[in-house]
Amino acid sequence: MPSFALHQPPGRELTGGDILAQSLKHLGVEVIFGLHGGHLDAFLMGCEAIGIRLVDTRHETVAVQAAEGYSRASTKPAVSFVTANSGFSNGLPGLATAYGDRSPILCITSSPPIRDTENNSLQGSIDQVVAARPFTKFAHRVVAAEETPRLVSHALRVAQSGAPGPVLLDFPIDILFSPVHSKLISWGSIASPRSFPPAPHEAAIEAAAELLAQAERPAIITGTGARSPPGDHRLLILARKDLIKFAESCNVPIFNTSKFASYSPQSRMLANGTAGTLAKLPFVQLARPDLIILLGTRTGMFLGGRSSAIIPEENCKLIHIDCDGSDIGRTLPVDLGIVSDAGTFASALSKKVGESFQSSVDRSWVRAVLDLASAESPFEKEAEETSSGRLHPYHAVKNVISALEPGSIIVLDGGEASAWVGDNAWRSKPSLVMTATGYLGFLGNGFGYSLGLAIAAPERKVVNVQGDGSAGFHLMELDTYKRFNLNIMTVVVNNFQWGMSINGQDLVYGTEHPARPVSSLSSGTEYDVVATGLQNAAAKLARITDIQSTVSKLQSQPGPSCINLLVDHKPVHPITTAMVGLTDDPNYVVVPYYDNIPRAHYKI
Repeated sequence: MPSFALHQPPGRELTGGDILAQSLKHLGVEVIFGLHGGHLDAFLMGCEAIGIRLVDTRHETVAVQAAEGYSRASTKPAVSFVTANSGFSNGLPGLATAYGDRSPILCITSSPPIRDTENNSLQGSIDQVVAARPFTKFAHRVVAAEETPRLVSHALRVAQSGAPGPVLLDFPIDILFSPVHSKLISWGSIASPRSFPPAPHEAAIEAAAELLAQAERPAIITGTGARSPPGDHRLLILARKDLIKFAESCNVPIFNTSKFASYSPQSRMLANGTAGTLAKLPFVQLARPDLIILLGTRTGMFLGGRSSAIIPEENCKLIHIDCDGSDIGRTLPVDLGIVSDAGTFASALSKKVGESFQSSVDRSWVRAVLDLASAESPFEKEAEETSSGRLHPYHAVKNVISALEPGSIIVLDGGEASAWVGDNAWRSKPSLVMTATGYLGFLGNGFGYSLGLAIAAPERKVVNVQGDGSAGFHLMELDTYKRFNLNIMTVVVNNFQWGMSINGQDLVYGTEHPARPVSSLSSGTEYDVVATGLQNAAAKLARITDIQSTVSKLQSQPGPSCINLLVDHKPVHPITTAMVGLTDDPNYVVVPYYDNIPRAHYKI
């Protein structure tokens, strides 16, 4: 018996493309991002017939990354489509970032007819399933249209279970265009009850509560996983509220990572600054945490690696909650590891501590740490213009952020540009701040992320912040923003340089030698003019006094806009200095962006 009623398109046969579209619709898919290719026409016609919204981009990488952005703000399945070989190859960077950043997306692609395998056919040179496997949790070629419901359901379950990630289904063109034999359809688990995420063992909750009761200076660090469980928006809201309730009742400050910062709902325990604030404690004579709860976040680059700058190596207990047990203890030793969905853990611990929980928390320390997260920047007292006569990047960005509509979604892309904005993002009371570059350090992702977020949350203003380097990757997507009339403001922080690159070279090699290989960009590029040509409202800003009024005006009107914000590439942002790790110790070799390595010593 069919698990759902098949919809017969008027005037034509039911094809493999139709059953693919209808399977996705039955599983909750409302929108799909992609770029056209004739291989997929039967599927695209099926989407049109069943009422799935199609959002087409100007580049396949952006289409896949738009699905990733969509997954961050929606509880609906996130899906993209790319055509055979050429489109698939362009989409691989999107799969790579989704795999690195644990984004549960499904990518649909097509290929030549099965009979033309290894026949030098059009767009048939690359075995897409083999090529996709290193970048996905599951990749499979569907060779019978009737197996589609079973395999689509399986693929989406794989994407969303355990450590989330991308999956790919390859449909040869003949499978999509051929009629379906309805009596042979394999429905699989497409009608099975929704599964629930992993929950913590009762003993684990008791152990966590005991460690918390002993702590005087506890802190929670939340990551991308703290937005789960997937699939039910009500559960997501309840889980976040339980986390806030628990933190407030136990006086535990919450810090977001710089990768994914959620500011909803607001709370007196939710720090304005990210987890990097904890690295500042020794420099202001504040004690470091004696307990850190990592909630749905991974150790590694966004938490200071193995440097112990954010998570102390000594005199600090570490509780790590993650849906993927293999990630617990990957980088740092943990005192308690719990395989669980973050939201389910927060709810369980909140119930455990209850009203009678006896806390040892030092409230004066908590207040001092939260105040530090909102402390005045050391750049605040510097002049608004540098000695070159150009705008100081801190002051320029601060004025842009201060003018944004509260509740906006801010997407950070680029090197130093995203760092300057990340420092100030809290000023606008955003609902969400995302670093698009992710664990791969992939520039240009922000265009796709912003597109997906704008489709998923049309009631929000989306601010797509780019460096002038990262802006060059996918600036044509301003055309996509206009075609769909999306409320996305693109801000190009323009210093005519690959800012982190040239400043990193200055730090490592000194400023007395002028050679700076491939780190400069054109000073004549007019991003606002390009944006105007793509029918975006636009402005060039080179004076502090013009910034806030212009930003307010552009964000108040419907549709996309673009700001060309002219700034200096000096001063160096502290994040660049920290990542370069310059040292005078002759026993170490400076390796920018990683831990320095001991110099090899040889006896001659």
